[in-house]
Amino acid sequence: MPDRRFAVDDAPTPDHRLTEDPENLHYTWDNAIEPALTVEPGAVVEFDCRDAFDRQLPVDGTVADLAAVETAGHPLTGPVAVEGAEPGDTLRVDLLAFEHEGWGVSVVPPGEREGGLLPEKFPDAHVRGWELDETTDTGRVARFADDDAPAVGVPLHPFPGNLGLAPGDDGTHDTMPPRQVGGNMDVKHLTAGSSLYLPVEAAGALFSIGDCHAAQGDGEVCITGIEAPMAVTARFDLVDRSVTQPEFETSGPFTPTGQDEPMYATTGIAPDLMDATKNAVWHMIGHLHERRGFSRADAYVLCSAAVDLKISEVVDAPNWTVTAYLPESVLVE
Repeated sequence: MPDRRFAVDDAPTPDHRLTEDPENLHYTWDNAIEPALTVEPGAVVEFDCRDAFDRQLPVDGTVADLAAVETAGHPLTGPVAVEGAEPGDTLRVDLLAFEHEGWGVSVVPPGEREGGLLPEKFPDAHVRGWELDETTDTGRVARFADDDAPAVGVPLHPFPGNLGLAPGDDGTHDTMPPRQVGGNMDVKHLTAGSSLYLPVEAAGALFSIGDCHAAQGDGEVCITGIEAPMAVTARFDLVDRSVTQPEFETSGPFTPTGQDEPMYATTGIAPDLMDATKNAVWHMIGHLHERRGFSRADAYVLCSAAVDLKISEVVDAPNWTVTAYLPESVLVE
């Protein structure tokens, strides 16, 4: 069986496990949700996480299947209460291991939903399944599941897109936007071996996690990475340091393969950073479509899964520069 586990060396055996059964899931952030589990500082917990589509969109899913997906938000596993955690404290979360199930899905939502970076350019929905098991000379990669799709090999670096603590403000809160207590940050460098520091706003901290990605480019421009169900192992502790928004330690990787490698880059230049970002991505989509044979929809998906956006300069008014970087190694000849 292919190796589907990504873990730190000598990852400890979990002290507890939270399954993805309905009693351990929630779809909003709310400090009134009863803990699914209460642990002492230092405890290690394994979380079974559903994908962002709540297991309603299979690897061979269609646009019709996407339209039929019903969910009120990201399915989050938890919350876990940490004994002794009080508002004003800082919770350290050590991410120790990820194990995927061999498949993932990326989608472009229909333009009228106004999801993603370029909804005006993509009025029609698009779905791409991924197989995650292939091992190459550069490591384990994801490939489009459809044999008729372009040949790509996106390096796998699993991470949780949505993880954080319950907000201090009472009531229900949407899982889509990130907050100062974490949430849907989509930071692709929160890989195994990373440590995340979160400000506690509610008694017990109330940590939850979900929306795992097998890979993602910085920007997640089509609104999805490679969305995949996954088991995540994490350790919790209270630390003597003050943070007001999430901070973390990570070893990356900071390129898709973890090494410096040849890239193709497109720039976006505009007096607005968002407009510059859109230009950079649209130019990359054009490159993939016109020179590498991708449909524009598949190019958009690949940008979301493997293209990194960087702010190249914000000091040369009136225009700013955003650059999109595509690793050449992702494109399989």
